[in-house]
Amino acid sequence: MSIRHYQPHRRASDGATPAQNFTLVASTIFAIALQISYPLVHGDTLRIVTILTVCSAAFVAIIHSFLTYGFSFASQFFLITYLYAYVVELIGVKSGWPFGTYSYDPSLGIRLYGVPFLVPLAWVMITYPIFIAVRRTAKHWGFLYGGIGMMAWDFFLDPQMVSAGRWHWKIVGPHVPFQPEIPLSNSAGWLFSGMGLIALLNLWYSLVERKKKSTLPIPALFLSWALFAGFVGNLFFFHRPGVAFFSGGIFLLFLTPYFFQLRFGQPEVL
Repeated sequence: MSIRHYQPHRRASDGATPAQNFTLVASTIFAIALQISYPLVHGDTLRIVTILTVCSAAFVAIIHSFLTYGFSFASQFFLITYLYAYVVELIGVKSGWPFGTYSYDPSLGIRLYGVPFLVPLAWVMITYPIFIAVRRTAKHWGFLYGGIGMMAWDFFLDPQMVSAGRWHWKIVGPHVPFQPEIPLSNSAGWLFSGMGLIALLNLWYSLVERKKKSTLPIPALFLSWALFAGFVGNLFFFHRPGVAFFSGGIFLLFLTPYFFQLRFGQPEVL
């Protein structure tokens, strides 16, 4: 008779199993690959790529938050962000405040009272890496820093989606520099609604339980990729150098303190 010793499944040094890390990395690669393909496809293929890009990037945000901070953190973050985004978008579509007068195209899929279910997922995709940057960089003034970050990201997102016909604006008053199809009110709307969401998340963060274990630096990668892809895409593929340099400059200003903290600050998670 022999005695067999039970050996528990080994985890990677960062607390996640190799299979979990593989899923996270593979999902990230898939999401970025979809974004790379965006300027290379057209028609209905472009519509499908747009939908899959948002869904895959939001999935990466949620799986990263789950592996890093636990199920409670991930599920609550998703629900708060998704519901907040839907309410803000619903108010925006129905009243024209705070973004301006706009409407979504049916190509974005199923809608509820004019807001596609896909749109709040885009907020999840954007908010998670920005919230990580906020907690790392500007905890006391995080609502302002986060609002600027969400506005900066939208400087890349909106002209791309409007050009593809995913939503439409009624232009009244001044427009965003180098983006005559986007009213300036949209930028103000993103700044203030982003500040509200980050303030709410900061309040929730002080109450929620979390694991505080490190994992792969996916949020920093996604922010870096958003800057690189937005700049290169507008400069070389969409032929909009004004958008590339204006939006890229603002996004870089937002990211610089975060990257400085990552390089020279004390190591910590949130």
